[in-house]
Amino acid sequence: MVYVRAKTVKGDKYLYLVKSKWESKKNTSRQEIIKYLGKASLVKLNDVPEDYRKDPKILSFLTTHSGENVEKNQKLIDKVKKELFNALTKGDLDRCLDIFESFEKTNTLNVFYDSILKPVMYKIGDLWESNELSVATEHVSSNIAKELVSIITERNSVIKKKDKILVCTPSGEEHNLGCNVIQSFLQSKGYHVYNISPSAPTESVLSFISDKKPHAVFVSITLEDNIKSGQRLVSKINSQYKVPVLVGGQAVEGKDYKFDGEIIQNQPLEKIPRIIKQAMK
Repeated sequence: MVYVRAKTVKGDKYLYLVKSKWESKKNTSRQEIIKYLGKASLVKLNDVPEDYRKDPKILSFLTTHSGENVEKNQKLIDKVKKELFNALTKGDLDRCLDIFESFEKTNTLNVFYDSILKPVMYKIGDLWESNELSVATEHVSSNIAKELVSIITERNSVIKKKDKILVCTPSGEEHNLGCNVIQSFLQSKGYHVYNISPSAPTESVLSFISDKKPHAVFVSITLEDNIKSGQRLVSKINSQYKVPVLVGGQAVEGKDYKFDGEIIQNQPLEKIPRIIKQAMK
């Protein structure tokens, strides 16, 4: 696997093109530098050896870290957000797919979810809450978004080799787009994901944990009305099972709610696998 690694020295980032090599005798992988690319703010695509210039991961990294491309990529993100908002509110699934496929050519799945879909859905929710968007339009947008994520998940899932992750919402929480996005991203990384959202009764969640024995549990909460239900669910899980519980969602972002599990706030999807690994130690 080839990717770009950044090293920070005295506040400046420097980029290296590296590849990962598996050492069977040591049962571990090591990094081998292919080329030093230079200071991040000055690196251009032509600095990358020609054989690797079309790699989507490398393109995405340079787009978000190279000084030459940051401003250009932000303009692209703003443009795509407007396009996706229009397509979702019109209920146009085909257009949504076209938008995703075009964006994915130069960016990664997590960037689409974090920088495009998430803020667009927050905007739709805010407009509905302020009566600037009808209930019908909000429902159409949410349903099309779920269909979009479902199609993306099916296309991007890989052979399941990693840990088992349970994704759920507390009883009463009917919003599960966040769960579907988590499932989509983790499955693209090889995790075996059980998504039992939305609104599974607490006893059903506990029974499922007993049966499937997941390595970690994600609890997603969208509406603050469901915080107490989420707190009870997390406490019940912790009282019966030794499994790490991670809590996230719009309801807990920027808030100071207390849970018996680890709260994930404002974290990009690309960091979730590392958070899972740390929680399981």
